[in-house]
Amino acid sequence: MMSGMHANDRHATGFLRHVRACNQHDLSGFRPFSIAGITVGQVRLGFMEQLLALGAPFVPDAGGVALHPGLTGPEARTRAVAAALDRLVADGTIPRLRREMYAVSESWGRPVLMEMDRAAVPFFGITAYGLHVNGFVRAPDGLHLWVGKRAMDRGVAPGQYDNLVAGGQPAGLSLADNLVKEAWEEAGLSREMAMTAAPVGVITYLMEQDKGLKPDVLFLYDLELPADFVPRNTDGEVERFELWPLARVAASVRDSDDWKFNVNLTVIDFLIRHGWLTPDHPEYLDLCRGLRR
Repeated sequence: MMSGMHANDRHATGFLRHVRACNQHDLSGFRPFSIAGITVGQVRLGFMEQLLALGAPFVPDAGGVALHPGLTGPEARTRAVAAALDRLVADGTIPRLRREMYAVSESWGRPVLMEMDRAAVPFFGITAYGLHVNGFVRAPDGLHLWVGKRAMDRGVAPGQYDNLVAGGQPAGLSLADNLVKEAWEEAGLSREMAMTAAPVGVITYLMEQDKGLKPDVLFLYDLELPADFVPRNTDGEVERFELWPLARVAASVRDSDDWKFNVNLTVIDFLIRHGWLTPDHPEYLDLCRGLRR
């Protein structure tokens, strides 16, 4: 696991610096957050002290913080934490809530222990899941990738480049249903077109931010599109789409910081899988290892 950026990465070029940036963290200042004896996250020491000062539903637990053991079901835990989050928003500790719930569990596919508002998830260092779709076109001169330019009013990465489709994985929705929903909202793709997207693996990283920890998992899809298809954003998240030859995509990721932080990783993975980035590249092995922490 990579725990820091090299000092010269900030203004450097190259692909690997993006992987390092998404794996920059120092866990010494974090303590475990547990539910029913299962560690589900990591909280900053200062935030843990704020949670314990709140009292119920938070209790001290083996050097960390846990939900009160009397909360025995997902619904009760969700309600109790939601009430506490409202207090933390009111006192300015965390920003306004998103009103979109994420599932909290030991790991993917395990029973849901509770649900938590998306805005609070990084403060608790809980694993968040999302999906990213590389929309591409085969042309006589090679592969072209659809690139979205994020709207300037976005809270995250305004004006930066993004995948054709990307979104967080909300509670109570299957990956397939979320793929269809996001594909329509972000690119105007029909259900039939969206369902032709091929799952091609995952990217994982552990990134420390001002809010806390982001131990994120991104499910990746490749979607080959006909040459005459033009994506159309319907939810205001994307300002415009452009179709770029793969060489331009690669050069932009390598030489600029114009892409949303984690989209750099999804594009690098695409370049590796489609043979644009080859084992001859000096960063190849570190990239392959680093995309899955």
